[in-house]
Formats: sequence, structure tokens, C-alpha cells
Amino acid sequence: MASLAEFTNSLGSANAAHLLRRCTFGPTIDQINSFSTLTPAQAMDLIFPADPETTPIPSAPIDTATNEAWVTDDPTDGTKPLKAVVDVNSEQDTLMGFFKAWHTDVMLKSDTTIVERLTWFYHTHLPARWTEINSSEAIYYQNCLFRHYSLRSFKELFKKICVDNAMLRYLDGYTNHKNSPNENFAREMFELYSIGKGPQIAEENYTNYTEDDIKAATKVLTGWLFDSDFNTFDVDNGWPTGKMQRNGNQATAHDETTKTFSSVFGGQTITPNEFDGDYATVAAAEQELSDMIDMIFNNKETARFIVRKLYRHFVYHFISEEIEADIITPLADTLFDNDYVIAEPLKQLFKSQHFYDADDAVTANNNIGALIKSPLELSLGILRFFDVSLPDRSTETAQFYTDMQDGILRNFQNQGLNYYEPFEVAGYPAYHQMPGFGRNWVMPTELARRYQVGDIFMKRMGGESFSFALDMLDWVENSGHITDPGDAEELVTFFTENLLAVDINSERYDFFLNTVFLDTFTTANWASEWSSYTSGGDESVVRERIEYFVSKLIQTPEFQLN
Repeated sequence: MASLAEFTNSLGSANAAHLLRRCTFGPTIDQINSFSTLTPAQAMDLIFPADPETTPIPSAPIDTATNEAWVTDDPTDGTKPLKAVVDVNSEQDTLMGFFKAWHTDVMLKSDTTIVERLTWFYHTHLPARWTEINSSEAIYYQNCLFRHYSLRSFKELFKKICVDNAMLRYLDGYTNHKNSPNENFAREMFELYSIGKGPQIAEENYTNYTEDDIKAATKVLTGWLFDSDFNTFDVDNGWPTGKMQRNGNQATAHDETTKTFSSVFGGQTITPNEFDGDYATVAAAEQELSDMIDMIFNNKETARFIVRKLYRHFVYHFISEEIEADIITPLADTLFDNDYVIAEPLKQLFKSQHFYDADDAVTANNNIGALIKSPLELSLGILRFFDVSLPDRSTETAQFYTDMQDGILRNFQNQGLNYYEPFEVAGYPAYHQMPGFGRNWVMPTELARRYQVGDIFMKRMGGESFSFALDMLDWVENSGHITDPGDAEELVTFFTENLLAVDINSERYDFFLNTVFLDTFTTANWASEWSSYTSGGDESVVRERIEYFVSKLIQTPEFQLN
């Protein structure tokens, strides 16, 4: 039986690695060792910082045209620009490339907290498409918004995302006026982002909402504009937001009529609580939005929908009736009871026997190694595990952008992650598309590209234009994690235990040792070659064997699992 009962033992290496693979973009050996002595409850204190206010804000990305940031990491600081300056900064598509490199580096350098992983989760759940938005500033500030609310209430984040500049542009909210309503965002808000679409039980009735609810919500959302100057600030979080079309205190494009929702929401009505002449006041329009989101999130089906998305992202995509009853429903209660603070159900999940496959003896339903790595997890996981250093984004900016774009972002694209270009409003298919989910990452062409990542990072392909490299020989010799690299069995055991999310049987281990690593060698031959190298001999044989072995290990089905 699936159980949320707490797992109280120390994690050990395998469980520590599992927890860190799911909560970060890949752990190092030192991090695994550090977490292995902790219980899950103790680990939660490190994964989830107690005070969201202490979450660091990464320095803003730099434009090489000015050698300064074209956005700010502190909107309250009036000394920095909030947006690109025409004829001074680079073009928008160039700036967006800089942003993608910056965001990737923030994830690459993130610590063992879940903050950056949740920031990415929010992007996959509330997506942004660059070619629809065409504003690097809007997407950057949306990213800052996600990070700000990573440890706070998802309900509060949702109120902000409704009038976020990037979302207003992406789903046409900025064109939604009382005399020309646009239902795009309201429709996706219900179906994809909040309460979810249930079975159609009557004409225009989708169990959890109706077409009339979409129309009423559209009226609530009228009057907001894209703020191209980014000088309208949210009073709660300080980041730029959309602005209300107004004349003084009057919300001139906001629908001032009473909005009546269906019986799904108890027939609730929402109407402005203050008028200025014939118009609702700006404050009244803002209050209507808050009331509507409270209404949607007061329905427990919203909590269940969000928890299912969390479960599929952090545990496994398939949700059986048993998982729905024993895991989803109680976690949704936790989310609901804690005002939608995402951290609370996740802590409960990450402490549970279910998360560590300790709730039953059946191996067919194991969660460890059940997901397929995304291109982010695959590439960043390799770089993080081997502690590969890229140029500093603040002091070596031009080389940093070249290396990120040529060495990493291009690989994301080749592996099927069209970074910040999801072609569906639901986001990237691997995170939502039934029944395949993560299998969308391993289509034939993309799978072949995934297999090349190790060779690319080790510069075994030839023609690489980036400056960083994964030097496997140096790492094996000097990392301190392999006691005797001349011992072939120790070396193969280390890599198979630490690079693979699943245990392998003795037959598979023998294949890695004798067929892949040693090939025509014996263990004695390898020990002799290593001794010759460390005594001042040529490195070519030992380098080739180690690089070939790691390359082939990366190409295995086991390595693709998370």
C-alpha cells in the first residue's frame, strides 16, 4: 500500500542521491555523502530554507553591448535600469539568448535547496513562449516572480501571474477589455493552471468549471495592460507587474458589472466594491481578481490538481487509484490547509516511505529511477557531478555566453527541449502530455543526441568551440573520490553506483567492467597501465579507457533514468 508514513531511518547514499536528484539538478559526491547521514526530516531543513526572505536573488544578467545589466535584481534600487534602452542595448533576441544562458547558469550553480527546482517547475506549469512575448525583460521578471514565490503560497503566486507582463502578452490578457473580451487566459487558467478540466458531464460543463465560468472570469480579468516600461510595481513583492488601464482612480477598461459563477462555485457573485462615477475603481478591480482566485482555490479540486502536477514532476507520471487515494488526496489536504504553500506537501512527500520505495516490497512500482531525465537534468547533472567550471558570467561575460550557447543550450535544443519555446500553452509535452510524459524526451533523434552529451563535454567529437571541458582523467586522479584508480573494479563500482539511479545486477556489472572498461585488458593490465602513467608515462591509454567508459555509461538506458 502506498504510504505517507514517515521514513525515519538515515537516508544512506542511495536515498540521499535520489532525494537530491529530484530536488536539485544533480548532486555532487560530497553532497550525497553529507545527506546520507541525515534522516529525511533533517534533510528537509536543508532542502527547504525556513525563511523565504533569506532566499538569495541572483545577480541580473549582463548585456555585452554595455557590460551592464539591462534589467535589475532589485526593483527598489533606482540606480539600475528596469528594461533595455533602445539604441544602447543589444536586440531583443540577443538579450533573450543572454537570459537563457543566465538562467541555466543559475540552475547549474544552485545549492541543495529546492528553490531553483521549484522556479523551473513553475515555468513548466505556467509556461512562457519567447516568440509570443518578445520581451526579455518580461520573461526575466516572471522568472524572478517564480523564485520569489518558490517557498511561499502558490495561490498568491497565481494572483500575481494573472497580471504578470509575460503572461498578459503570452495569452492575450492585455487585449481583454470590457468592450472586447478575450477569453484566452481565463480558459487556460481553469483548464491547465488551476483547477483542471474534469469529465464533460453536460453541454459546456467540465465538472470543475463551465463555459459560463470562463465568461465570468474573463470579465473579472478585464482592463489590464502590458507595461512596456516595467515601472509598475507589485506592492507585495516589489517586482514589475502589468498595469490597469485607468483615468486617475477609474479602471476605465474593466467590466464593472456583476459576475456570476456557476453552481460549481456555489453560484458566487463578484462585483466591484467601490465606484468612481460609472467606473469601478482600480482598487476594486484588483479586489475582484483576488476574490476570484480565492474562490477557485477554495475548491479542493484545485489543490488536488496542483498536487498531481507536483507528483508527476517530482515522483512519477502514472497516478493509480491507490496513489490518488493514499498519496494525492492527503497531500492535497496539506496544501489546502496551509494556504497553498507548496513546501508543506512536498516536505510530507519527501519524508515519506512512499518516496523512498519503503512502503512495500514490490519493485515494479519503484519511484527511484522511474523518471527519465530531462535535457536539463542530463546535462547539468553531469556538469554538477564532475564540478565542471564555466567562465564567470559577471567577469568573463562574452566567453560565458559563447560557452553556454555553444556547449549547453544547443544541446538542450538537440535533445528536444526548445528552451522557452513550448509550442503548447500547457507547456513542454514531457511534463503534461498523456500517456508518454517523460518518454517524449527519448524520441529517436533526440535519444541519439542525448547519447552524445558525454563526448561533447569531454571534447571527443571534435570541433567544439567552447572553452570548458570535462577532464575525466584529471577528475579520476585528483578528485579524491576514487582511492586507487589503478583498481579497475573500484573505478567501475564507483561510477556505476554514483552515476546510475538504479541498482544493476552482477551480470550487468561484469559487462561494464570486462566488456566496456577493460575490453581486451585484464585487471592486471589496467593496474600496470595506471602505474606506468603515474610514474611519468604517456597518458593516452588510460585517458582513452576512462573517457570511453564514462561515455558509454552515459549512453546506457540506466543513465537516462532519474
